Amino acid sequence: MRARPAVWVLFVAALFGCLQLANVSGRDTPDSRNYLSYGLSLGGAGKAEATHRTIEYVCASRAGKASRAQSVNLRRFRAPDPGPEVREECRKHYESLTGHRLRAGQTSGWTAPFASERFMRIFEVRPGFPLLLVPFVTVLGATWGLWAAGVCVAAAGGVLVFLVLRTVGVPVWAALTGQVLYYVLPTGATAMRPMTEGTMLALTLTALWGCALLLRGRRGAWPVALSLALLFTVKHSQALFLAVCLAAACAVLALYRRRAGRPVGAAVRTLLTVSAAAAAGTVLLSRLLRYPSESESLQDLLTDHYNMADRERPWPEFLRLEANFWTEWLRRQFLQPLLLALLAAGGWGALRYRPAFGALLAAAAGTGVLAVSAHPDIAIDRLWVMVWLLPVVGVPLLLTGLVEADSLSRGLRALPSPGAPPRTPAPRTREGLGPARSGPGAKGPGPKGSSDG
Repeated sequence: MRARPAVWVLFVAALFGCLQLANVSGRDTPDSRNYLSYGLSLGGAGKAEATHRTIEYVCASRAGKASRAQSVNLRRFRAPDPGPEVREECRKHYESLTGHRLRAGQTSGWTAPFASERFMRIFEVRPGFPLLLVPFVTVLGATWGLWAAGVCVAAAGGVLVFLVLRTVGVPVWAALTGQVLYYVLPTGATAMRPMTEGTMLALTLTALWGCALLLRGRRGAWPVALSLALLFTVKHSQALFLAVCLAAACAVLALYRRRAGRPVGAAVRTLLTVSAAAAAGTVLLSRLLRYPSESESLQDLLTDHYNMADRERPWPEFLRLEANFWTEWLRRQFLQPLLLALLAAGGWGALRYRPAFGALLAAAAGTGVLAVSAHPDIAIDRLWVMVWLLPVVGVPLLLTGLVEADSLSRGLRALPSPGAPPRTPAPRTREGLGPARSGPGAKGPGPKGSSDG
């Protein structure tokens, strides 16, 4: 670690970016087309042009994935490349679908009409990520623009992990470990995909950095407030989840300290005020702007994005689905308990060695549990991404604590036991290079100014 820490941070981030060249395309999801068309429209493209460019990107991505999948298929790798056919069928399907909707008058808003106006309204109220895409897709085009935006967002997330860990007082090697964990765990792969999750991760880490600054007695309220405000533009439900979870964690910390007879502290009070105000402001502003409510989100979940009739009694069905989801999720986790093990290690490290910050970290990670609970779909893994922040930041804290405890233990063992005679240090030479030598083979001191080396 003789080089400056910034050099190592940039090196790790650059290495991660170079590795992402292996998959420039093929990262899209059904939501990506909505964000891309939104960004193209904000960049000045007309509705027809934005729709056409988005269809070209989506179909090229699907064709590439089909070609790669067949190349390793034991039964079909000898067959002709299916990519061109998949691309043509995809283009015909979406051109027919969007063309019909455009001719029917579905031309309002910023997104291409890939679905009903009711469903597209969910994405219309999320301008933050499309605004981030505008300079990238304008200069580099759709494919390379989305890739470059993903690299920048994912790399920034890793750098923020390093910054958070250094702020809470861990050594450089542990902070770099956290940065690497961010890139190699699902957080890195999810942040690279053209969706809101990468931006949400970066903003959540910025809020955690502000929390760490406050706990260190420095000005950290502004990163927390700014992150929550920007999160509202990216995904207002996530802003609400984070504000509520941070406020709850601060309330628990305040109650614990009062019962222990300790002062609550200005940092906890400030953070409680900021997060509570952000939660109230998020609810109020979303109501004033007529954003889709929780009932709309519930109908979207239970009707396959409004492709079926609305459910008359959605809440009993939702609760039944919720119970089934968590039962199946736990069964799958017990089969492969990697996430549970990492959560236990990260939680132990954070709460054991940095208790106050650990509570806030657990609160931020808990927003992932709330997101999954609000949309219990066993086929979607990206909703869990916030949960992975607990091992990403907590495991380096655990390693730091273990190393510090081991160093302390060695130092205590090196102390003389009570009643033992003090050890007499061996005489040393003038240069302090080792014990003085005596006897027949001893050499006298050399000429003045010389050294034994």
